[in-house]
Amino acid sequence: MRAAAVPATSAAMIGIDWGTTSLRAYRLDAAGAILDRRESPQGILAVEPGGFPAILDQEIRPWLEAGESLVLLCGMVGSRQGWQEVPYLACPAGPAEIAGALVPLDFPGARCLLVPGLTTRDAAGVPDVMRGEETKLVGLLAELGDRAALLCLPGTHSKWARIGGGRITGFATRMTGETRAVLLEHSILGRLAGPGNGGDAAFLRGVRRAREPGGLLHHLFGTRALGLMGELAAEDTDDYLSGLLIGHEVGAALAEGMPEGPVHLAGSETLCRLYALAFGEFGLAHRQHDPDIAAAGLALIGKTLA
Repeated sequence: MRAAAVPATSAAMIGIDWGTTSLRAYRLDAAGAILDRRESPQGILAVEPGGFPAILDQEIRPWLEAGESLVLLCGMVGSRQGWQEVPYLACPAGPAEIAGALVPLDFPGARCLLVPGLTTRDAAGVPDVMRGEETKLVGLLAELGDRAALLCLPGTHSKWARIGGGRITGFATRMTGETRAVLLEHSILGRLAGPGNGGDAAFLRGVRRAREPGGLLHHLFGTRALGLMGELAAEDTDDYLSGLLIGHEVGAALAEGMPEGPVHLAGSETLCRLYALAFGEFGLAHRQHDPDIAAAGLALIGKTLA
């Protein structure tokens, strides 16, 4: 997909969300609204050594020719496997601290800056990290202001973040999506699962099971036993397992305490729908946000630059 030309006077910057498996590019106006966008399957794993500048140029060349001169990049492009490794910034952090830790890239024809990921530690002192999600959180900060809130960004590695005073105060990562994939592809549970039918009933049954005593490991084996006893159909196994894992994820997040107000949810439409179902089972109010919230975060960081 080619980027469409837009008059240079209407835009302010280019934002790039460059992850492991895909690249998303946004042309943003001075208020942070998306004027144009494009998406490519050329995530960092598909880039040959030294190939990042050429791919970026290929993706955004029409916008550069139209006069854009500021490019902010976030995501795994700033990891050890990416274009250039950027040190993590410790929480609490807000737009100003993140902007102050941007790292310049050598890219002809534009001011090109990498956004740092964030790091935090849990109550036991164990570190946690994120790359790319921090820009979504900054975008949510712009909407939510200084009040305390709990944010959920579902995905392969789901992030549950807390904000307050206009800053990201901490977060916890839960490997829900990756765990589901590993279990279905490499464990005995996958042998029981048939093609899923997207059934909400099986999913919610898994969420309800997650709220019962026994713990995740016992509940996982129960998935196999239910199938062996003919009490869980093969076509329902995937959905039940998803509900079980997401239910345990939500329960673990709530065990850390809930601020006043709804859980704020941002991610793909498919995942957000499932998390919304799970929240309902827990009696949680939620508010869903634009999945392109990363673009808003990049725009807000860009506004802080001189």
